[in-house]
Amino acid sequence: MSEPSPNVAQKGPYAVELKAGETYFWCQCGNSKHQPFCDGSHKGGPFRPVQFVAEKSETAYLCGCKHSGHKPFCDGTHKNV
Repeated sequence: MSEPSPNVAQKGPYAVELKAGETYFWCQCGNSKHQPFCDGSHKGGPFRPVQFVAEKSETAYLCGCKHSGHKPFCDGTHKNV
């Protein structure tokens, strides 16, 4: 039996402005209406949001395909999804 696969929200990263010290919850299931962040759409499913704290204030590129090996950040995996 294979593991469930998240929905691809978009084939490319989301450019977002992060603030140093702020806590964020990245959507891992791909169902959130507030991509790339969690809105609770995962409830009842196998996926949970990825919590992270921004190390610095910057533009970050968060994974949109939900298959990155460096979650929540884009690592280019979307080119093969």
